[in-house]
Amino acid sequence: MRATIVVVSQPRDAVADLRRIAFLLERAHESTYRVRAFRTAVAVLGRRDADELARLARSGELVGLKGVGAVTARCVAESLAGVEPAYLRRLEAAEPTTLDEFAQALRTAIRGDCHSHTDASDGGSPLWEMVQTARELGHDYLVITDHSPSLTVANGLSAQRLRAQIEQVAEVNIELRESFRVLTGIEVDILDDGALDQDPDLLAGLDVVVASVHSKLRMPRAQMTERMLTAVANPHVDVLGHCTGRRVTGDRRRPESEFDADAVFAACAEYGVAVEVNSRPERLDPPKRLLRRAVEAGCSFTIDTDAHAPGQLDWLGAGCERAAACGVPAGRVLNTWPLDQLLTWCH
Repeated sequence: MRATIVVVSQPRDAVADLRRIAFLLERAHESTYRVRAFRTAVAVLGRRDADELARLARSGELVGLKGVGAVTARCVAESLAGVEPAYLRRLEAAEPTTLDEFAQALRTAIRGDCHSHTDASDGGSPLWEMVQTARELGHDYLVITDHSPSLTVANGLSAQRLRAQIEQVAEVNIELRESFRVLTGIEVDILDDGALDQDPDLLAGLDVVVASVHSKLRMPRAQMTERMLTAVANPHVDVLGHCTGRRVTGDRRRPESEFDADAVFAACAEYGVAVEVNSRPERLDPPKRLLRRAVEAGCSFTIDTDAHAPGQLDWLGAGCERAAACGVPAGRVLNTWPLDQLLTWCH
C-alpha cells in the first residue's frame, strides 16, 4: 500500500504523533501488539529527518521499511500533510475518567511515581522513554523498580545487572541537570521465608525499595502472614507492594492472598513501611475494605502506577480515586512530599 500525502499546511512532527498514539494506547490498556506497532515505528522513523520521511511517504517506500506497517504509514502521511492523524483524533476523543474534587486534589499533590518498570525486566520501553514521559506528565521524579532475580519470568535483575542500571540512572541524572530526578529502586521479591531476593548491601544503597509477593500466593494464611511480617520488619523495605496479589480483570484473574491484614498493617505503621495503593486496572490493590483498615492502622502510603509502559504512568488517577474514597490523608502519601523529605524517610 502506498501512503501518499497532499500538503495542506505546515507538516506536523510525525514521530511525535506516533509516540502520542502509543502513549494513549498504553494508557487505555490496549493490547501489547497494537502498542508495539507504534513504538517500533517510532524507533525506526525517529532516526530520520522530516525531509527523508516526506520523500519516503511520497515514493511509497515508507511501508517497505521493516517495522512500519500500513496503519503507521498512513498516520505519518497525515502528519506530514499537516493534519492530525485520524487514529490519533479518535484516541484523543476518549477522555479519561474525570476525578471528583478530593481525588483530583490528591492527584495534583503527587510529585512522582515510586513503582515503575523498564525493558531491563518486563517493561516495554527503555529507561529514557519512561523518564521522558514522566517529565511530560509533570512529575518531579520517577523511581525505577525493576524486578529482582528470582522472578525469572519477568527477567529479574541479577546483582550485576542492577549495578549496571544504577550506573545508567546516574548518567541520566547528569544529563537531566537537576531538572528532574531518576531514583534508583527495585521491586524485590519477598521469598517464601520473608527474606528479600537481592544482595542486602545493594538494597541499602537504593533510594526506594518496594517489596512484593509474586510466588506461592495461595500459601496458608498463617504462613503468608509470617512471611509478610518478616519482610516488613526488614530495615531495607520502604514500600509493601500490591499486598494481596489479586488480579480482578483479564485472563489471569486470581483471588486475594490470605493473611492477617491487621497484623501486617500494624507492622507497616510500626516499622515505617508504606502501603502501596497500586493503580493498575487489573490489580486495584489493596481492596477498599483493606485500604480503610490500613488508614485506621496509621499507615503511610504511596500511590503508584506499577507502570510497565510509558502511557501507564498516567494511571495515577485511578489510585487517587480509591485512596480518596477510603479517606487516605494526602499528608500520609509519601509521593506528595518534597523529594528530600521522601529520601530522608526512606533512609
